[in-house]
Amino acid sequence: MMRSRSGNILIVDDEATSAIVRAVRRRLEDEGWGTQVVSKEEHGSADDMLWAAMQSIEDNLPDGVILDVRLGEYHDDQFKGLDILKRIVGQYPRLPVLMFTQYSQGVERDTVARSALQVAAPVEFIDKLASPEEVALRMRRLVGTEPGRIAIGERIVVDTEAGAALVRNAAGELTPVADVSGRRFDILRELALAWYRSPGNLVPFDRLERYLEGDDTRASLRVRIREVKVSLGRALGVSLGANDFIVSVRDRGYRLLPPRE
Repeated sequence: MMRSRSGNILIVDDEATSAIVRAVRRRLEDEGWGTQVVSKEEHGSADDMLWAAMQSIEDNLPDGVILDVRLGEYHDDQFKGLDILKRIVGQYPRLPVLMFTQYSQGVERDTVARSALQVAAPVEFIDKLASPEEVALRMRRLVGTEPGRIAIGERIVVDTEAGAALVRNAAGELTPVADVSGRRFDILRELALAWYRSPGNLVPFDRLERYLEGDDTRASLRVRIREVKVSLGRALGVSLGANDFIVSVRDRGYRLLPPRE
């Protein structure tokens, strides 16, 4: 029997306050997940982090775990995350685990890869320096869900469940853009989902034109896209030109580009 989703991701990392982990948490939260953290700052030793992680899983039943392989600066801590991985797999064999590793090459990476692949569970590893977007995408694939929210760059979020385009202000708060609704939002959602699956993905004209009616849907599509860009640009306080955010690929379709910060 499949358990219900909790909407939370557990992060186990000895550097939970680092810029890398903060960026990953922000990305996950932009996409609609809550995040909980087990850190060395709070729990001390790697052994204490193991017990805290297992207790958090039991209490909160997260959708998935992001687990750092190295949980300290000493040699003995080099692969401590694998001890937690084995404990998770033994008790929660269906719980997705994405393993953070800073070992980008060499013997250490091979050790991590072999340890991850030996378990018959939804476990993958990813370089710790991967982008927050890649981390969120890999976790969502492991969990098996589509995003409730898709962050396009730092300031635009497409809420696919609420049917709203949101813009982040200087204080970090998200506010809806009222003019991006109805067919305008449907078009933006299609573009955002394609971008989420793989940045640079193109959405063909006919897939977007299905939201429109009339004899000249191609012209109507150009108008709707221009309206989306004007509304979002106004909310961002910038002017989005022809080569910004939503870009036409001649005779093929449209694709998204994160707006320049």
